[in-house]
Amino acid sequence: MTRDDRKVSSPRVVNIADLRLLAKKRLPKAVFDYVDGGADDEVTLRENLRAFEEVTFRPRNAIFVRGCEMRTKVLGCEMAMPLVLAPCGFSRIFHPSGEVGAARAAGNAGLGFTLTTMSGHPLEDVANASSGPLWYQLYLAGGREAAEAAIERAHKAGFTVLVITIDTGTFGMRERDVRNGAGVLLGRDTFAKLRFLPELLAHPSWLAGFLRDGSTLTLPNIIEPGRGPLPLSEAQDRLARSVVTWEDLKWIRKIWPGPIVVKGVLVADDARRSLDEGAAGVIVSNHGGRQLDGVGAALRALPEVVKAVGARAEVLMDGGVRRGSDIAKAICLGARAVLIGRAYAYGLGAAGEAGVSRAIEILRADLQRTLALLGCESIEELNRSYVDVPTSWPA
Repeated sequence: MTRDDRKVSSPRVVNIADLRLLAKKRLPKAVFDYVDGGADDEVTLRENLRAFEEVTFRPRNAIFVRGCEMRTKVLGCEMAMPLVLAPCGFSRIFHPSGEVGAARAAGNAGLGFTLTTMSGHPLEDVANASSGPLWYQLYLAGGREAAEAAIERAHKAGFTVLVITIDTGTFGMRERDVRNGAGVLLGRDTFAKLRFLPELLAHPSWLAGFLRDGSTLTLPNIIEPGRGPLPLSEAQDRLARSVVTWEDLKWIRKIWPGPIVVKGVLVADDARRSLDEGAAGVIVSNHGGRQLDGVGAALRALPEVVKAVGARAEVLMDGGVRRGSDIAKAICLGARAVLIGRAYAYGLGAAGEAGVSRAIEILRADLQRTLALLGCESIEELNRSYVDVPTSWPA
């Protein structure tokens, strides 16, 4: 057992909230708040969590559960349980292993990993690290030519599903980042960063890793013609000017040979339009409460989207998943699988790859225990009859 393994082992770390506290201790405030925070008043961020509390279980008791089969297939990919690691931007600043460590942990657990365009590691390095299913999440931050080059690279490297995020028409107002000066910290002006020195020195473990790494200020999967990798300092501005439209889906569909999933769907109309444009699935998501504040929880939107999609495609969801019981509730409401972002990002910030593995282990054990207590021997048995939804929710 390594030092990082011991750091996140039980009883020190029992749940995802414990990983969050360790990450908060290890990371500088600006970095932790980037992971932890949401947009504006963070209403949607809190609602994502609260929605799971409002859904209650209806277990079947007096049943001897011999075992709990959690394996499933998501968009043609075999998974050890209905869980995929979501795209998480700039995660190399949480820990030098970044996306490589997270992808390796996911592969070792038999789970899928979604690599964001905003990765600090080249997609080929991430592909080489993982033994599990790989999905690539596309932004158009470098323009169409750069996106087409990345799509081709991803296909050659073995990524099998393309995820298109549609809820970044402009950049959400993340007030914690503004107050903390996160843009300055990730910028090129060394003199401007001097005000962060006391805070950085107070987190020696993170600082040592950051300085040793030395390659976190460019985005190697956005190669602009004639210029090279996009500087990290320009990423937010480019994202705000690179909204994906339905017209973009048409040309993406022509050049990507595998399944396409549209992420950021919250209403039935967008779900149906996604399928009409060739998507094989949709992800019900409000970007973890990081874009438009005041939209409803992803879990509340899930039934509407499931009803609209019907049997035409698979529906996934992300937002607020912190326990295995949350996964079960989402499956009961019609999701094929869930994605997690902060849940594994806290682990990465706390202890690198070991922290991600521990987050997955916690959720796996939680889900297995939930199935047993519900009286189910298989994830496939879960359905709407196992939960009660508040009457205040839309029918």
